[in-house]
Amino acid sequence: MKKYLLDLRVKSVEQIHQRYVLIKLTDDKPLPEMLPGQFVEIRVDGSPNTFLRRPISINFVDIEANELWLLVAAVGEGTKKLALLKPGDMLNCLLPLGNGFTMPQSSEERILLVGGGVGVAPLLYMGAQMAKMGCIPTFLLGARTAKDLLMLDIFKSYGRVCVTTEDGSEGEKGFVTNHSLLQNERFDRIATCGPTPMMKAVARYSRKAQTECEASLENLMACGLGACLCCVEKTTEGNLCVCKDGPVFNIRKLLWQD
Repeated sequence: MKKYLLDLRVKSVEQIHQRYVLIKLTDDKPLPEMLPGQFVEIRVDGSPNTFLRRPISINFVDIEANELWLLVAAVGEGTKKLALLKPGDMLNCLLPLGNGFTMPQSSEERILLVGGGVGVAPLLYMGAQMAKMGCIPTFLLGARTAKDLLMLDIFKSYGRVCVTTEDGSEGEKGFVTNHSLLQNERFDRIATCGPTPMMKAVARYSRKAQTECEASLENLMACGLGACLCCVEKTTEGNLCVCKDGPVFNIRKLLWQD
């Protein structure tokens, strides 16, 4: 898939949580095609200690508005700088990078999308694309508390949403793998993104349930092109670069230890 180096204009920056901002980018020309699960490498200007680009998942692509949405967790110097962007600012972006999730082959497939924290970001675009195909997804979203659930209303516009919170303040209490949905229903395939312990737990569930599962890894990705080798993951096919050969992998390829 062709890659582009573009200077995109910031259309809006919305503080949706004390730690997260939603950045909407646009361009004078139509944005290139992007697939659910792919990501963008952003150059952070005005941050002297941020030497490398920052990888950000593609949260959503609004074709009609010609917008690219990025959900950014402002946790380090680089991402905190991004959170300070204003409408009209420009961002230098390398996109789209990596491989995406496997999309359904028919509207009859029952697909579960499991996310936690900022890992919910790529699942919104996947769910929206599925709904566009007539395949309505089920989202299973986890967070520490109700206030940490991100973009819940938008998720609900594309499919069924089930929720867990660790303190029980919304949905069922516990982790995503504790949700009664997993005991009461079966799915043809699972896609997951979020903290590694969560994804490993989802992978264990999927193996036990004999359900195909893909996970979007969040290894440190500096170049986005497979050149720097800092994101290498051990797999059944040897060492692979998450940025180039992923970030989405079938869990059967991963050498995760239980």
